[in-house]
Amino acid sequence: MLLIESFYEGVRAATDQLELDFGYRTKSRLRAKLASGDEVGLFLPRGTILRGGQKLQARDGRVVEVVAAPEDLLEVRCADPLELARAAYHLGNRHVAVELGDGWLRIQADHVLEGMLIGLGAEVLPLRAPFEPEAGAYAHGHQHPGDGSGARIHMMGGQ
Repeated sequence: MLLIESFYEGVRAATDQLELDFGYRTKSRLRAKLASGDEVGLFLPRGTILRGGQKLQARDGRVVEVVAAPEDLLEVRCADPLELARAAYHLGNRHVAVELGDGWLRIQADHVLEGMLIGLGAEVLPLRAPFEPEAGAYAHGHQHPGDGSGARIHMMGGQ
């Protein structure tokens, strides 16, 4: 089995592809098959989210491109930006992964959320496409007091 433990940042073209849906692209430990049929084991840092187009470096030197596989999604559109913001708020309140586009939101297909969105007045269309949701506010890490970020802890009583 081919082992992949790191990302590739160079200019070499990929020689193979690893197609995964979003659920699998959030796994840092994974056994899968490349487009060539070769079996691969991913051992990436915990918390890694793979994105379509990223390149990985196999232990044998091969460069493998990540492909975001098409999956069942719902595209949400609204009559105006305020209604779309309201739909986004309610999805975020439920901690739903959301992909943002110009005038639309996309979520993984879910009949309960579909009903909620329709109830909010949104137009909801099923589609099959790659899913690349927002990574979240802390996806690139956040800083803590004492780490040089300038953050301060304010103690009660002015201490």
